[in-house]
Amino acid sequence: MDRFVWTIWSLLPGEASILQQRGVRVYDGDERTPFDDGVLTLTSHRIIYRDSTDQQSIIALSLHQIVFIEEESSGIAKSAKIVAHLQSRDPGQAPGPSNSSRFQIVRFSFRQGGAKEFHKSLTDTLRSKTWGKSSPGAPSTAVPQKKQARAGIVGIERRLEEKWKKTDASIWMAFEDLSKLMVKAKEMVELSKTIAGKMKEKQGGISDDETIKFKSYLLSMGIANPVTQKTHGTGIKYHNELAKELSKTLLRPVEDCGGVMALNDVYCLVNRARGMELLSPDDLVNGCRQLDSLKLPMTLRTFDSGVMVLQLRSHNEAKMTEETAEITTQRRSITAEELANVIGLSVVLSKERLLLAEKAGKLCRDESIEGLRFYPNLFLTKAV
Repeated sequence: MDRFVWTIWSLLPGEASILQQRGVRVYDGDERTPFDDGVLTLTSHRIIYRDSTDQQSIIALSLHQIVFIEEESSGIAKSAKIVAHLQSRDPGQAPGPSNSSRFQIVRFSFRQGGAKEFHKSLTDTLRSKTWGKSSPGAPSTAVPQKKQARAGIVGIERRLEEKWKKTDASIWMAFEDLSKLMVKAKEMVELSKTIAGKMKEKQGGISDDETIKFKSYLLSMGIANPVTQKTHGTGIKYHNELAKELSKTLLRPVEDCGGVMALNDVYCLVNRARGMELLSPDDLVNGCRQLDSLKLPMTLRTFDSGVMVLQLRSHNEAKMTEETAEITTQRRSITAEELANVIGLSVVLSKERLLLAEKAGKLCRDESIEGLRFYPNLFLTKAV
């Protein structure tokens, strides 16, 4: 907050008002400030905050002090925010609400919405750097007279200012390059789909090993147009579209896992494919819950132990139970860790398979200080 200065409700010469938003709260880093509810105005030179209760309480932040900005999405009992990363305080700066701060950032919390529009306008304004083209009559935070007494200090401050400008330009270039990379990634995914289609049409031109390797590359390239709240809104509509995307993306991986995949593995696989558009655990669970109502090829299942998995509708549980019992019979006894090594599944899913076989009466358990071990149920195969 030490970069803000007290001001009056008027524009500087050459300054233009761009956007206003009500219901904004200002944070100094992570800490709340007395500026709890007011109108935030974006101009070509400054961000101006005017308190809704005390109309004379007005503070301003010069845009040249902002290095870069970030956007924080809203959530449950959480408003969307814009985070401004700031450079060091200007020497000889006019008085403000605070003389010092241990934070290099300020947060603007938009409790009545409008964060996305404000973020876009602020981004465009920072890129244009209109304040550097202002008229000579515009007031500025000039250095005090005592600073001119030593030219060496002036030179150091000028070099620091040039360094900040170069850093600012480098950060914006990095963000622009990242945006271009995301666009190019979508083009590459579309290209990979085209190549995969041609591979299906011309079987035999590529060896099986090369085909498997190339398909693994295609799978790792991600989802071309992931379902997001920006494109599909919120609520049931968003979760329905997300369920369709999950079914389409995970059908082959779940088949390769034997028809069952743990939800934590699903979370890692999906977010890897989605790239920058990461999915929250809550949205993943809600999307999976819609699989059943939409009659998609897979469904969400919760075992008695609480473990959640995605399971194919065509999954034959009776066959799986018989296979588990047969492996146990061949080895005379087995633990979850040993079964995991045999069938190539996680220890958690292997234990669930053993518990299902026990529930079906195919296996018996022995619990001891050495752990949990399962044995074939001889009461089914041998007369007493």
